[in-house]
Amino acid sequence: MDDLQAIRRLKRRDTSGLEPLVVRYQVKAARVAFLIMHDETTAQDVVQETFLRMIEGIQHFDETRPFEPYLMRSVVNMALHLVRRENRSIPLDDLDEVESLLDRAATVESQVEFAHLRKEILSAISKLSPRQRAVIIDRYYLGMSEGEMARTLGAAPGTVKWLLNAARNRLRSLLGERNAK
Repeated sequence: MDDLQAIRRLKRRDTSGLEPLVVRYQVKAARVAFLIMHDETTAQDVVQETFLRMIEGIQHFDETRPFEPYLMRSVVNMALHLVRRENRSIPLDDLDEVESLLDRAATVESQVEFAHLRKEILSAISKLSPRQRAVIIDRYYLGMSEGEMARTLGAAPGTVKWLLNAARNRLRSLLGERNAK
């Protein structure tokens, strides 16, 4: 069953449409939530809550748009909401994708260099605000274009460009401070 068929079932209050969506997107959604929350249990809770809310509001989903960006943006929003509600800072120090790159490093020297760079980048990302972290994840982890980000954020393209630029500048600044030391 494709996404559109599943969504149409959900719109008819047929919950059999949920399973294919969960199977297809749960892992990626959990990774996205984890990148923001840096807590596996909380990330899973965010994904479950997002799916539950999605079912409640599925009548408002525009079937002419792709489902995945809508779901991922909902996960990001739910994670940011939880961060704001708990008013906490979330460290970010481990990513499966970075680990797989490290495993592929050809030499011990490049592994050491990569591990050092990885640590610097993750430390800098952890110092971004949750909203800045979210736009970095949308752009570089989810591979969303600025247009897609604008649609899913419900923001003007200029606002998205500004947010992304501010996040990049903050990362450059943080990484520059580390290299100057």
